Amino acid sequence: MSTPHDGVNPAARRSRNLLVTFLGAVVRRLGNWMPIAGTIELTGELGLDEASVRTAVSRLKKRGWLDPEVLDGVRGYRLTAHALDELAAGDEVIWHARQPADLGDGWCVVNFSVPESARTKRHQLRTHLAALGFGNISAAVWIAPARMQDAATKAIAELDLLDHCALFAGSHVGGKDLRSLLHEAWDLSEIERSYAAFIDAHQHLTEGSLLSAMPGDDAFVTYLGVVDRWRKLPYRDPGLPLEVLPEDWNGPIATALFEKLVAALEADALVHAARHWTTR
Repeated sequence: MSTPHDGVNPAARRSRNLLVTFLGAVVRRLGNWMPIAGTIELTGELGLDEASVRTAVSRLKKRGWLDPEVLDGVRGYRLTAHALDELAAGDEVIWHARQPADLGDGWCVVNFSVPESARTKRHQLRTHLAALGFGNISAAVWIAPARMQDAATKAIAELDLLDHCALFAGSHVGGKDLRSLLHEAWDLSEIERSYAAFIDAHQHLTEGSLLSAMPGDDAFVTYLGVVDRWRKLPYRDPGLPLEVLPEDWNGPIATALFEKLVAALEADALVHAARHWTTR
């Protein structure tokens, strides 16, 4: 469930990010079409005003994510094939997180030298590599567990940059300490803090009968809030081997909490949302 990026202010970006979460977590599960009036009502429960929602919809429409469609006399939008592909591309990472890699499988290293005349593609390549879970060793050298080799090759090929890149796969055999190198390539402390913050913000929901007693509108707001906050975290976590992670790494605990919350909230949240689809 990835998010398209362009130059927008933080408030507009938050509205669009929340709408993308809504598209992936709700609209796809309710037939890939949404009524605009019902969407405005529902996202209003999440704290978005009508103008922000319409602006976010307009931006996503321009980027090929939404097509206008009247269904049984109700104005709305349908997710395009492009949007469905983009949302599906992020599902495996968002809903299941990256599992720890096997240290014995080694590493994939990407080195590139893209000319200034193609700086837009250079920026896109960096963005793609980061989204795939690569860490930055130096200005043009990126590293990830070896399992990301095929995905990196595909991303480079799609940007037509194969002639400007070199890919290597192998083991760390000496020189700089591997753990130190990896801690420089990724801000693992910040990733750990993000997991801890997610746990601190949501652990209380699992206490007693709070989840089972939650009314539909609260379940909807809580469900979207949980998914929206969570979906950015797994992209930051490259799924490094356990041997190079801190012993108290919070990733597995946060992942289990997220999955438990989704399992408890999703059905009631979708029932509540579906009522806003019923306009006939």
